[in-house]
Amino acid sequence: MEDNALEILFKDLESDRAERKASGNFVDDIRRAICAFANDFPNHNEPGVVFVGVNDDGSCANLAITDPLLRDLGGYGKDGTIHPFPAIIVQKRTISGCELAIIEVEPSKDTPVRYKGDVWVRIGPSTRKATPEQERILSEKRRARDLHYDIRPVEAATMQDLDEQYFKERYLPFAVSKDVLDENVRTYEDQLVSLRLASADTPPAPTVLGLLTTGVDPLVYIPPAYIHFRRIDGNEITDPSKDDKQLSGPIGEVLRLLDDLLKINISISTVVSDKSEEIQKADYPLEALQQIARNAVLHRNYEGTSAPVRINWFEDRVEISNPGGPYGQITKENFGKVPGLTDYRNPHLAEVLNNLKYVQKFGSGIPMAKKALEDNGNPPIEFMVEDTYVLATIRKRQ
Repeated sequence: MEDNALEILFKDLESDRAERKASGNFVDDIRRAICAFANDFPNHNEPGVVFVGVNDDGSCANLAITDPLLRDLGGYGKDGTIHPFPAIIVQKRTISGCELAIIEVEPSKDTPVRYKGDVWVRIGPSTRKATPEQERILSEKRRARDLHYDIRPVEAATMQDLDEQYFKERYLPFAVSKDVLDENVRTYEDQLVSLRLASADTPPAPTVLGLLTTGVDPLVYIPPAYIHFRRIDGNEITDPSKDDKQLSGPIGEVLRLLDDLLKINISISTVVSDKSEEIQKADYPLEALQQIARNAVLHRNYEGTSAPVRINWFEDRVEISNPGGPYGQITKENFGKVPGLTDYRNPHLAEVLNNLKYVQKFGSGIPMAKKALEDNGNPPIEFMVEDTYVLATIRKRQ
């Protein structure tokens, strides 16, 4: 934004497009404001601005605007608390003689945006928790042509294809804050629409995300949505199988079953340290296998392919194949090489996995896997990156 536009907002104490904070210590307040500006409930179709370094009365707080402060403000969405994270610009500016950190928040096309499970909106100069009716209006703002594949409606499916009991008992408590649930005024369909598990159409239809998350049988409409696990008695793909399983169902259940399967296939041995101490060591660190497998489920392409995520467990290595090549700012050249660099083919599925605690911090999966392998004494992970798939090879600790 130009300085004159920022100065108008800076001086207007009643604007619903401006929030003022004396410092960056008001973390929750700033994140709620980011969420509210992204929702753009007044429908300005213009950015909202958080001014950091100014008091509520508009006077300068004389805050030192440092690089660490700007980095912290720019990283407010990377811990997964704001979903889906909007486009923001963080910069240092001087407005009306006051040195400030400026957070410009673009209106989201993918509302409602949530912070810690709650939807926030701007009503005049204040940020408030959205009412059920306001959530409904925000849901109806979405347009199918703008939607990522993971929240497009599946027209052939009906609401009976979603498991209502599973949704209410196994997903909803993780996705929405307790005080909102305690109000108990939203219908089942309104809850599904607000969480993007159903479209805002009349009548609503399950989305791809809804079927992946709470579908009775997701494979009916999304055939590749499963994990094929094979334990091989040897080091060649043609060697006989010790175990062969297809893991399917709601994605949370698939990953829970996979965790159990990984645990029972890991072997533990005893090694003697330099101090003659006996130490238990796994041939593979569980965390590394989990992170790479979850990455494959999250970043794979669910559209235009019938291939599942494949996990082939050989005697000397584990290969995890993801039917989805690099996406967005991730390329063959930078894949897995820049810590924290990430992009999402399925951004709303990322929100689901974060809600279910399978993703702790966005962009951290590969670095966590690399560290776990190093700490356990395994060779570094190997990636084969092609346009249509990524193959990760994790070798056994010697």
